[in-house]
Amino acid sequence: MPHMSQQAREDQLQRKAVVLEYFTRRRRKEKKRKSKGLSARQRRELRLFDIKPEQQRYSLFLPLHELWKQYIRDLCNGLKPDTQPQMIQAKLLKADLHGAIVSVTKSKCPSYVGVTGILLQETKHVFKIITKEDRLKVIPKLNCVFTVEIDGFISYIYGSKFQLRSSERSAKKFKAKGTIDL
Repeated sequence: MPHMSQQAREDQLQRKAVVLEYFTRRRRKEKKRKSKGLSARQRRELRLFDIKPEQQRYSLFLPLHELWKQYIRDLCNGLKPDTQPQMIQAKLLKADLHGAIVSVTKSKCPSYVGVTGILLQETKHVFKIITKEDRLKVIPKLNCVFTVEIDGFISYIYGSKFQLRSSERSAKKFKAKGTIDL
């Protein structure tokens, strides 16, 4: 309080409370909020997983199939003729099938039987397959038997037992159970 007379200073001090010690208040650290990404509803509204009609061409996905074949050969150590089929089957159950040529061999719905194409998307309940006629077919896994062929080795996949996301399927243990009547 410079530039004040002694009388003015005393007068000022008598009317006010004087803090002799100054305590700093600890500021709470603001938590950085992680962006959670988009919700399932937002993804649907933005149509993130829809394949545009101009991109629904079989020829566009043939390189994906070639990559998938190389992936399976590496996974199964070359797919030699003397390899045990059970070992290949076990590895194929846990493998990623995006890019595989998949056929529907049995189904409760007769219109699905015979549909063959490259697997583009896999969800918990559905396979999306692009056919040679450039048609995107959505085929439910439930009550369907699918065939995957790799270098002459044919594997059957029971869709009812396969109702998992591909990420969840890689960690699951499959147990040998009886076949399912369709």
